Amino acid sequence: MRKRFEPQILLGQLPIEETRIPLKSRDPLVALVAALKKLYITPEWNEKIFAILEQKIVSGKKKTGRYGMNLWQIFVLAQFRLAINCSYDRLHHMSNNDKMLRQLMGVETESGFEDYEFEYQNILDNVGLLDDQTVRELNDVIVSFGHEVFKKKDTEALALKTDSFVVESNVHFPTDYNLLWDCSRKCLDTMDIVLEKYPETEGWRKINNWRIELKRMMRNIGFANRSGGKDKEKRVLKSASQYVEKAKLLSTKISKSIKDFLLQEDSDLVQILKLEKFKILLDKHIDLVERRLIKHEVIPHEEKMFSIFEQFTEWITKGKLRPNVELGKRLAITTDQYHLIVDYKVMENETDSEIVLPLAIRILDKFKVYSWSFDKGFWNKFIKALLKDEVLKLVMPKKGKCNQQERQEETDKIFVRLRNKHSAIESNINELEFSGLDRCPDKGYEHFKRYIGLAVCAYNLKRIGRRLIVIARAEQELKQAA
Repeated sequence: MRKRFEPQILLGQLPIEETRIPLKSRDPLVALVAALKKLYITPEWNEKIFAILEQKIVSGKKKTGRYGMNLWQIFVLAQFRLAINCSYDRLHHMSNNDKMLRQLMGVETESGFEDYEFEYQNILDNVGLLDDQTVRELNDVIVSFGHEVFKKKDTEALALKTDSFVVESNVHFPTDYNLLWDCSRKCLDTMDIVLEKYPETEGWRKINNWRIELKRMMRNIGFANRSGGKDKEKRVLKSASQYVEKAKLLSTKISKSIKDFLLQEDSDLVQILKLEKFKILLDKHIDLVERRLIKHEVIPHEEKMFSIFEQFTEWITKGKLRPNVELGKRLAITTDQYHLIVDYKVMENETDSEIVLPLAIRILDKFKVYSWSFDKGFWNKFIKALLKDEVLKLVMPKKGKCNQQERQEETDKIFVRLRNKHSAIESNINELEFSGLDRCPDKGYEHFKRYIGLAVCAYNLKRIGRRLIVIARAEQELKQAA
């Protein structure tokens, strides 16, 4: 059973709406608190936020039983984590020691009263209840709230900018032979779990020796590849042959052991399925190492895997000097003249130009657009022609050589001015990366997408909070002058 927030203030408890905002502070958390407080005290917006959270977290649940963490606390904690790129450990510490955060969540009390303490696992489990779709809906509400704060007129059209960058997944640099080692060690780790429960299992007395030998052989290949000198190819071939042979013996041994396992509990089936999954990956990488290092084949890109844990990871080369290669997913963001991110999309093996049409459909259904700028990577002749009918000032530079009409269009004063303004989106991307969107520590693709969504929400809230602080500071100065 969950509440939106605690409506009944207890003795000694400090009200959320009285959370003090230090107007002279430039800390990003202060801006976030200012925006969250404004959301909370404005019925129009908190109703929309709570409706989305209830649909995801409370819908279909019984209205009886023990009270869980309320919806406002879940929302606040999720935003705090991505506002300053902190770990769950730091978030746990702040939830129990940061007075401003605790008052915003409605748990801070005056001195002399017993403090409420959050448990680490409680925070982890409750923030994990949000998913990508829920976070997207929350961001739409936050953007609408931001436009109310920034806009002078409701009918004011938006000046949009779109660009993409790479959000890295939490993986090491992949090679065929170190991925083969990952598969081998995970097979052996799973066998360790089985042996701990059923020590009578035969044939695995030297399991630690298997691990030592396979790692030694993997390191030998790396050393042979890095070193030069005479007969380098022979040394690499010898190391690879020994490594592949040992890995094949492990695969055969696992296949034989799986047949002999006894299924006494459901958890045993889970371990067997886990072992079979890693064995399939083991066989795949045995084949890749054998073909590339022994048979000297060129492996097609679509056959390669860049992580056995985060299998959604892509190898991305954007033509930059540094970094020349990034491992993760492309993220396309669209910002307006107030630097709010009005749309974002995790790209699924797509190029920039392929996402423009669905992006335009999403944007133009929700907003009135005056101008829209892209860089050359988004250019597409046919989509540009379609967008010209919908957007008054479209900036989409051509990739190749321009004809006379295109050259005249791209040297127009308004085109040049909007194209120069497009670079402002790079500072927005930099702020996102600084706040945690350079590398995602969360495991699994669904959590990866949720992490990105929460980072975008926290970014927008900080932008709105800074504006609210400027307004509050101006009002304070007027009062002092009067």
